[in-house]
Amino acid sequence: MRFGLSSKLLLLTVLFVMLAEILIYVPSIANFRLNWLNDRVAAARTAALVLDAAPSGMVPESLAKQVLQSIGARAVAVKMGTQRRLLAAAEVPSEINQDIDMRSVPWWRAVADAFDTLLFSKPGNVIRVVGAAPMEGDFLEIVIDEAPLHRAMLVFSVNILLLSLVISAVTAMLVFFALHYLLVRPMGRITDNMVAFRADPENPDRIIGASGRHDEVGTAEEELGAMQRELASMLHQKSRLAALGLAVSKINHDLRNLLASAQLFSDQLSTLPDPKVQRFAPKLVRALERAIAFCQSTLSYGAAQEAPPERKTIEVEPLIEEVYEALGLSLEVPIRWIVSVERGLTVEADHDQLFRVLVNLARNAMQALEARGDGDPARDQIRITGRREGGVVVIEVSDTGPGLSEKARSHLFQAFQGSTRSGGAGLGLVIAAELVRAHGGEMRLVAGTIGATFSITIPDRAVDLGQRRDAKARA
Repeated sequence: MRFGLSSKLLLLTVLFVMLAEILIYVPSIANFRLNWLNDRVAAARTAALVLDAAPSGMVPESLAKQVLQSIGARAVAVKMGTQRRLLAAAEVPSEINQDIDMRSVPWWRAVADAFDTLLFSKPGNVIRVVGAAPMEGDFLEIVIDEAPLHRAMLVFSVNILLLSLVISAVTAMLVFFALHYLLVRPMGRITDNMVAFRADPENPDRIIGASGRHDEVGTAEEELGAMQRELASMLHQKSRLAALGLAVSKINHDLRNLLASAQLFSDQLSTLPDPKVQRFAPKLVRALERAIAFCQSTLSYGAAQEAPPERKTIEVEPLIEEVYEALGLSLEVPIRWIVSVERGLTVEADHDQLFRVLVNLARNAMQALEARGDGDPARDQIRITGRREGGVVVIEVSDTGPGLSEKARSHLFQAFQGSTRSGGAGLGLVIAAELVRAHGGEMRLVAGTIGATFSITIPDRAVDLGQRRDAKARA
C-alpha cells in the first residue's frame, strides 16, 4: 500500500505529537503520585491534631477508625523528641513493602518510584509515608495501602492518553490542512505539470504558469517555467535543424549534378582565346570546385564534424583578394573595401576553410550595410586588417553598419538564434567559429567598435621538438 505525501504528513504529525505527550507524561505521572501522597499526609496531619487534642490522648476506637478511614490510612504516628507516639491504628500490617520520605524526594527518584508503582504494584502492598509533623513533632508517618494509589495513577494515565489522542488528532488535522494548502497541493500541481510536460515538451500549453506566490514554492514554479521554456525552445531548434538536414539531403544530389554540369561548361569556356575569358575562367573553375566540395560536405554540419584542417603556410593578402572577388565587390557595389594587412603576412591554416570563414564574415557585413537601402561608399565600409603577434596571427573583419542587437549578442554563436536579419538562420557565424576552433584559434566579437568587428586569432602549429632533433640528426 502506497502512502501519499498527505498521508505521511498526517501520520508523522500524530507520531510527533504523541512523542511530545510522552515527554510531558513522564514528569506528570511522577508529580501526580507526589501530590496524591502529599494530600494523604496533609489529611493525616489534620487528623493528628484532632487525635492529639482528645482528653488524656484517649480516643474512642470507633472515632479512630472513622478518622483513619477518612484519610485512607491504617495507622498514624508522630515522633516528638525521643518518643514515638501512635495516634491511631487499625489492622496494622506485619510488613512494610516501601518507605517514602516526602520531605526530600529527588526528581529522578520520584520518576523511578512512579513507574515502579504503576508497573510493579501488587495487591496487598503497604507503604509507609513520612512527612512534616504538626505542632512541635519531628515527623509524621502514616501507613497506607498502595492499591488506591495504583488505581488513581491508572485513571490519571488513561485520562492523559485520551487527552493526548484528542490533542494529536486536532493538531494533526490543523497541521495537515495548513500544509496541504501551503505545500502539498502546490507540489501536486508542479508534479502533474512535470508529467504533462514530459509527455509533450514542445506544447507551449504544458509550460507551468506562475501562481504569484512570493515564497519558495513560487520561486520553484518560476524556475521550472523558465527551464521548460528553454527546453521547449531547444527542442524546437532541434526540430528545425532536423528539418533543415532532411531538406538539404534531398536537394544535395541534384544541386551537385547541376554544379558538375556548370563545371563542364566552364572547362569549355577556358579554351576560348578571349583575354577576359582567359583571365576569369580559372577563377570561375575554382569557384565551382569549391561549390561542389561544399555541396558534398553540406551534411557534415550537425551530422559529423568538419574535416580536420590541412594546414599550410599561405599568404593572407591573396586570400583576401579571393574573398573580394567571390563577393562581387569588384562590381558596381556601393561599399568601400579596405584592406590593411602587414606586408608578407602568412598564416598556417587550411586555405579553403579560412576562405569560408572570411567569406561568411564579409557577407554578413555586406548584408548589414545593404539593409540600410541607401548605399554610400563614404559611409559604408568593410575593413579587413591582419597582423602577427608573436606566434599568433590576428585577422579582424569590421564594418560600419548598425552593429548587433542585444538578442544577437546573447546568442552570438548559436544556430537559428544569432541572426541579425529577418529570415536568417545565423549559421554563418556558427560555421566560421567552428572552423576557427578546429585551427586551435578563437573568434570573438570586439566590444566598443563602430558597427561590428570580429577578431580571428590563429596560432602557429606547435613544433614537435623530438621531430626537430630527428631532422637535425638526419641532416
